[in-house]
Amino acid sequence: MVDLNIMVGGEAGQGVQSVGSVLAKTLLRGGYEIFADQDFESRIRGGHSFSRVRVSRRPVAAALAPIDILVALNEDTIKLHEKKVPNQGIIVSEISKTGVPENSAQPMLDIPFEKIAVSVSGNILMTNTVAAGGILGLLDYDFGLFETVLRGEYGRKGEKVVQANVDAGRAGYGFAQQHRPKGFKLRLKPSGPSGKMLISGHEALALGVLAAGCKFVAGYPMTPTTSILEFLADRGREFGLHVVQAEDEISAANMAVGAAYAGVRSMTATSGGGFCLMTETLSLAGMTETPLVVVLGQRSGPAIGLPTRTEQGDLLFALHAGHGEFPRAILAPGNAEEAFWAAVKAFNLAEAFQTPVIILTDHDLGNSYYTMKKPDLAKVVIDRGTVLSDAEAAEAVEYRRYAYTRTGISPRAFPGQGRALVVADSDEHNEEGHIIEDGKTRRKMMDKRMRKNGGLSRRIAGPAVIRRQNPVYNLICWGSTYGAVAEAARLLEQRGIKAQVTHLKELWPFPVRAFARTLAGGVKNIVVEANFTGQLENLIRAETGVSADGHVRKYDGRPFTANEIVAALEGGA
Repeated sequence: MVDLNIMVGGEAGQGVQSVGSVLAKTLLRGGYEIFADQDFESRIRGGHSFSRVRVSRRPVAAALAPIDILVALNEDTIKLHEKKVPNQGIIVSEISKTGVPENSAQPMLDIPFEKIAVSVSGNILMTNTVAAGGILGLLDYDFGLFETVLRGEYGRKGEKVVQANVDAGRAGYGFAQQHRPKGFKLRLKPSGPSGKMLISGHEALALGVLAAGCKFVAGYPMTPTTSILEFLADRGREFGLHVVQAEDEISAANMAVGAAYAGVRSMTATSGGGFCLMTETLSLAGMTETPLVVVLGQRSGPAIGLPTRTEQGDLLFALHAGHGEFPRAILAPGNAEEAFWAAVKAFNLAEAFQTPVIILTDHDLGNSYYTMKKPDLAKVVIDRGTVLSDAEAAEAVEYRRYAYTRTGISPRAFPGQGRALVVADSDEHNEEGHIIEDGKTRRKMMDKRMRKNGGLSRRIAGPAVIRRQNPVYNLICWGSTYGAVAEAARLLEQRGIKAQVTHLKELWPFPVRAFARTLAGGVKNIVVEANFTGQLENLIRAETGVSADGHVRKYDGRPFTANEIVAALEGGA
C-alpha cells in the first residue's frame, strides 16, 4: 500500500508552498489521495517554512511521520528535519548550499537546483519548478501529468512563462532520473483520475457559503480566515455576492448584522483578536434576533500569539462570547467536506432560529488541502425559517416582530415588506419591538428567546463515530484533530489495540444524549485537543457529568500527528 510523505523546506520567498501545491495537484491527477499542509512564519521573506504532501491509495486527512523524501532548499531544513528521515528515505538538496546531514550514510540526491534553473530558463525563480520536477523524476512519475499541471498553473502568464516552467521541470525530472541512488526503491505510478477535488478547508467552507445562497460578506483580513474572504471576493460577482473589506472587525460584524436585518444571508470571518471586537455585535444579534454567521479561525493566542500557527483555544470563548444570555450554535468541521456542509447548515440554523451561529475552524483545517468528492448540490437545502410571504406582509397591519410563540421563533418580516412595520431595538423590548423597563415583559422576552435552545438542540447532530468492537480506547476529538485521531486509531489497530473514535463536529447546544450513547464501560475515554486547559474535556464534564479517563493535549502551534497521539497513549495519557 502506497503511503508516502514528502516535505519541501526552505525560507519564505523560496517558493516552498508552490512546490507543494504543484506536487499535490500532479499526484492527484494520477488518482492518489492527498493530504497537504504547510508551516510558515509570520514574515514575507526569511525564516523557516515547509510544505508537506502525503500521498496514499486510501483516504488520508492528516500528516504522518516519518518523512520519506525531504527536499531541502536551504541548510536550516536539513538541520531541523534530517532526523525525521529514516534510512530508507532520502534527502534531496543542492549540497553546495545546504551541506550534508550529520548521518553521512543517509541516502542523498544532489541536484543543482539554481544552476539548472538558470541554464534552462535563464531565471533563478524557476528553482522551485526544478525541485518539483526532481521529486517526480525520483519517483519515476508520469511527466505528462506534471506538464499539464504546470500549464494550468502558469497559463495566464503567457506561453513564454509556461514553456520556461515546463523546460525547468523537465530538466529537474531528467536529472533526478539519471542520478537516482541505486538503493532508492520508491516509485509512484498513476492510475485513472479519481474525479475528486484538491481543496483546502477554507476553500471548501467558502464554496459552502456560495451554495448556501449568502449574498453579503464583510470582513477585515486576519490570518487564517483571510483565505475565505479572498476566495469569496474573487468569485463573488459570479454568484451575486457582495464582499466588503471593512475598516475593522467591529464594522464588519455590524455590516453583516445590518445586511441580515434587511433580509439577505450574510456572514463575517475573523480570528481570535477580531472576534474579541465582534462580541458586542454578537450580543446585538442575540437581542434583535438577527441571523448572523461568524467564522472564527482559531490560532495560537493570547494576543497576537503565533499568528500563522494552529490551536483550538477558543471553544469556550465562542460559547460564552457576548454579554448577557442568548441562544447560539457552534459548529466545528474536521475536514474539507465537513467544512462545506457546516457552512450550509450554519446559514440554515441562523435563519431558522434567528440567532448567531459560529463556525470554529483553525489554521490547520483552513490551510491544509484534502481530496474531496464534489459536493452533491442537489442535497443543499435552503431553510429560511419562519418568514412572511409578500402576500402575508401585505396584510400584516398589526405585525409584531417579536411575537411570543411556543417555539420562541417569531415570524420574520423584512423592512419595507408590505404593510409590516419592522421595529428592532437593542434595548429590551416588547412584542412590537418598542423599549420596555418592566420586569414582567423582560421575563417573557427572555423566556421566548431562550426557548429556541430546545429547537436548536434537536437540529444539532451527534458525534461521528468510528466504532470498534470491544475497544480499549474511545478517542474523543473535535474540529481539525479528527484526521490525526482517526489515523492514530488505525496505527493502534496495526499493533493489536482497538480504538473507537468519537468526533464532535457540532458542539453547541451540546448533544448530550447522542454523546452519552458513545460511552461504554471498560473503555478508556481519552480527549484529544489542541489547547492547554482541555476545553472540550471541561465542557463534556459540565454538560454530562462524565470525567474523561485521560487526555492528549498539544499547544505548540503545530498540528497533531497520529504518531504523537499513539506515543502519548503508550506513555499513559
